[in-house]
Amino acid sequence: MSDKSLQPSGGPGRPKDPAKRLAILEAAKQLFMQNGYEGSSMDAIAAEAGVSKLTVYSHFTDKETLFACAVESKCEEQLPPLFFELGPNSSIEQALLAIGRGFNALVNSEESLAMHRLMVAQAAQNPQLSQLFFNAGPQRVIDAMRHLLEQASAKGQLSIDNPQHAAEHFFCLIKGGCHFRLMIGVLPPPDAQEADEHVQEVVRLFVRAYRP
Repeated sequence: MSDKSLQPSGGPGRPKDPAKRLAILEAAKQLFMQNGYEGSSMDAIAAEAGVSKLTVYSHFTDKETLFACAVESKCEEQLPPLFFELGPNSSIEQALLAIGRGFNALVNSEESLAMHRLMVAQAAQNPQLSQLFFNAGPQRVIDAMRHLLEQASAKGQLSIDNPQHAAEHFFCLIKGGCHFRLMIGVLPPPDAQEADEHVQEVVRLFVRAYRP
């Protein structure tokens, strides 16, 4: 019997428990990074979360959906949607510093590095999974950043002809050379002061490049 044959049928049912959804997401993030996508079954995720397999399916339609939600949840831990909204009294510099610090912490974390290594390792065998990962994580962050830069341009704080390209430039600058060295294990993670100095330098450079 396949996993999908155990999915509950549609219908109103009982209200879903947010605590169980969170437990499932945490278990999924842990197992996907430990065992990879193929090595993490819905049974194992259910057991790790302390819920039934049917409960997992009641919250997440299938393993692909759960994987995408786990990636999205990991991104939102460090980069909540509020970071990408420019308030009436907010400066773009403040917003970029918050985003830069969150993104830097995210991509240089052991969890994120493990996930990126996994995606690179299996890219040739499962490009569909790589696309799923990109859409759920990096693409959503880039889209949110583009939205922020469009707001900043509309308010006259920046002058950007192509917000999509500018968003990608920003995140590439934040990753810098450090991220690649961390990926291949030839550099220890920077300390908090080094990381923050790097983010501040990138924000100054970015604002200088796009200031009206």
